[in-house]
This record gives sequence, structure tokens and C-alpha cells, in this order.
Amino acid sequence: MTQQATLPEPRLKTYVGSTLLFIGIFSTATLAGILILLATVFPFNVRYQISKAWCALVVSMAKWFCGVGYEIEGLENLDIGQTAIVLCNHQSAWETLALRCILPPTQTALLKRSLTWFPLWGWALSTLKPIAIDRKSQRAALKILIKKGKACLHEGLWVVVFPEGTRSAPGEVQKFSVGGALLAEKTGYPVIPVAHNAGNVWPRYSFLKYPGTIRVKIGPVIPTQGRKAQDINNDAAAWIAQAVQDLNKADGKPA
Repeated sequence: MTQQATLPEPRLKTYVGSTLLFIGIFSTATLAGILILLATVFPFNVRYQISKAWCALVVSMAKWFCGVGYEIEGLENLDIGQTAIVLCNHQSAWETLALRCILPPTQTALLKRSLTWFPLWGWALSTLKPIAIDRKSQRAALKILIKKGKACLHEGLWVVVFPEGTRSAPGEVQKFSVGGALLAEKTGYPVIPVAHNAGNVWPRYSFLKYPGTIRVKIGPVIPTQGRKAQDINNDAAAWIAQAVQDLNKADGKPA
């Protein structure tokens, strides 16, 4: 576990920008949700492209209104011709949106089933082939992850998993659950570790978004063929923890 980074003092511009971003997200999400639901009569890719366009719009609005930009390192580690499982640290809502734009064309993610219950937005989300689980029942959740994860991977969808299970504070990495690595063990698909420091400017559970550059680091492929889930998980957790520490050092944050 790494030491938490300190957030800057908010200014008037921070409050105004964050308010504009909130309004922008709320209004465009409603429109996108309606379009996605209307597109259920069309192939999945149509709905997916609408959702991806909305994610890209929100990431752009974060730049326009709040000064939140991002940089990516390690794009050479992505092979769009090889479906993979992505294990990523979780600090904010930003990465759940941005990874749709950063990673190869089509993907799905492990998420809380309750998110699909929200009127309109959740209903639209449920049409995008999410791997929705109930975290209160870990055994059932693991079965769903393996079953639906296999189906998605065989279909060519990349599977994104946030193994911490909840959002961490800036600079912090929590213990990884083994679900994503177990999916890798069962299927043999490679794992791509991804680290970022989004929490430094887009804190968890916070209305305020601070100006700055989010740094995303994509790691080398972690082989999974013939390996146990715990070993795969340990490799991913170690790489991500070190990468988060390195990103904080590069930004002058406590490590």
C-alpha cells in the first residue's frame, strides 16, 4: 500500500468547472441513454459506439471545464488482434470512462449489478453486455464472472476488471481480489495490467475535479497459460503497485 497524495485547495474556478461538468454529464448521459435504448433494435456495435462516443465526450468535457487532461505510456503493449483481460487500479469514475477510449475497440467490464437498476442510464448500461454481479454473494459473483467473462472473451470483447473492488484514495492500492486472474487461468487469455493516478485530480466520491494531467501506464502482457490465478494476480498487483508509486514520484507526490 502506498501513501496517500495530498489534494490541492479548491478555488472558485474549481467549483465552477466541476458544476459545469456535472451538468454536462447529467444532460448528455440522459440523451445517450435514450439513444442506446432506441438502438436495441440494431446490432450491439451500434449501441457500443454510442456509449463509447459518450465516454469520449465526458473525458473531453473534463478537459474543457476542469482542466483534466491525460497522458498514456505503454500503448505498444496493446495488441488489438489479441483479446485480453485488463486488470486496473481504481481511484475514480474517470478510468471507467477513459478506458473505453484508450483500450482496443470493443470491451466489457465487471461492475455492480445495482448500477443496471437506475432508470434510463442503468437500463442502457444493461444492453452493453456488462458482467454485472452482486458483491454480497461472492461465490455467485465469481461464477457469473467466469461464465459471462468466457463468453465475452470468445466473442472478442476485452474484459476490464478493477480487482480492488472499490475506489482507493490517491496514491493508494488496496488488496486485489482474485476474480479477474481466475478468469485468466480458466480461459488462458493474457492479462494486461494498467495503472493510473486519476485520484490526484478526480478524487473518489468527490464533486470537485482539479486541473492536472492524469498519467496512465499500460504494462507488458502477463502470460497466463498453465499458471495459477494467485500467481497471475500477484504479478499484476505487484506491477500496478510499483507503477502507481512511480507515477506519484513523477508528479512530485508522496510515494
